[in-house]
Amino acid sequence: MNVENVKSQMRKGILEYCILLLLDREALYTTDIIQKLQTAKLIVVEGTLYPLLTRLKNSGLLGYQWVESTQGPPRKYYRLTEQGNAFLAELETAWHELNDTISHIKNNLIA
Repeated sequence: MNVENVKSQMRKGILEYCILLLLDREALYTTDIIQKLQTAKLIVVEGTLYPLLTRLKNSGLLGYQWVESTQGPPRKYYRLTEQGNAFLAELETAWHELNDTISHIKNNLIA
């Protein structure tokens, strides 16, 4: 079994959650999202991010606004919708439950 494959699957599993966390604080342009994820050491390329943002938008979790740019064409800034906020709250609960489960296993069930 290849550990890199497992790590990749783990990152894919939390990518959506991380994007929603970032957009919970402020509306962001795609490049800003990528930079913030890279700063957090979660490497994502545009080819991965754009389809994910489109899927989240089509699911009603994200909205966007076009903002004029002084450096080229208008930019699409993504933000959470009310439905996105509710979904994020559910993911927060799930994350804490998973974290508690893993901590319990590591601290109590491994001899």
